[in-house]
Amino acid sequence: MQSSEYIFGLRAIIEAVESGKEIDKVFLKKDLHGDLATELIDLLRANRIVCQRVPVEKLNRITRKNHQGAIAMISAISYHRLDYLVPELFEQGAVPFVVMLDGITDVRNFGAIARTCECAGVHAVVIPSHGSVSVGADAVKTSAGALLHLPVCRVDSLVSAVRYLKESGFNVIGITEKTTNSFSKLDYTAPTALVLGSEDTGISPQVLAQCTDRGSIPMFGRIGSLNVSVAAGIAIYGVVQSRLDAGFER
Repeated sequence: MQSSEYIFGLRAIIEAVESGKEIDKVFLKKDLHGDLATELIDLLRANRIVCQRVPVEKLNRITRKNHQGAIAMISAISYHRLDYLVPELFEQGAVPFVVMLDGITDVRNFGAIARTCECAGVHAVVIPSHGSVSVGADAVKTSAGALLHLPVCRVDSLVSAVRYLKESGFNVIGITEKTTNSFSKLDYTAPTALVLGSEDTGISPQVLAQCTDRGSIPMFGRIGSLNVSVAAGIAIYGVVQSRLDAGFER
């Protein structure tokens, strides 16, 4: 990232948050204390901004400037609230289709998935606040600008988000190799959320347990898994084709 995508220093970050600047996350030195640090932490908590305690070496790798033990990463977009967006979609008469990403940390995969989502008419992407890629300039670039048009909802708990969607009438379908049920045989005519996990660990057990159904992508070669962005593309367009076959409009 370029230095213009960061804000350095305690007071500067406080002023940025108070002015309404969209902050993705804040890195604070592990042993940072004092009145100003406490004020910042309280402000971040009140505004639901992610705050991570990190070694000073991480801060020094980001910048050689006098960061005072605090660096804020500026978000390239404004995040949406899932509990606001879903009712709006229903009010518009849509049959919502969202994609939930559990533990995707590679910015290239995230950008590729976002690009596919935007092209396929997905209504929103849902990511967790912790353990997930951030929507910075690199992600926007990798998505070919799709992230500037695609709503992204960042939630404190993906498990809670899945429960909320189920209560709202969604079928939440985990795309996983841990089933013999082909994703192509599932019904996508109801409000649908596809869940995709990281390449190394897949969907977390806690999230997978909350899914209403599971679907796998058939494999016939010797390699047992697909790149997550490729798997996402196959599954997303499986939903699109299923809905077109059912008479949904483009």
